[in-house]
Amino acid sequence: MTTLLTENLIAGDVIEVRTINDVMTVLVLLATDDFVILDPCDETTPFVVQREELVGYRKFDEP
Repeated sequence: MTTLLTENLIAGDVIEVRTINDVMTVLVLLATDDFVILDPCDETTPFVVQREELVGYRKFDEP
């Protein structure tokens, strides 16, 4: 796992993002130049964030 700041995200990537109080692992459902749809895979509704809001995240790489 590596910490990335400007890596391009694509659908299917698994990333770890920081929330206000915690860290959350999410699946990237869709990524455009401006927005990213993330699914926490915990039976809650996927959510949309602006790409610029993802200042720092950790992307899980395949071995």
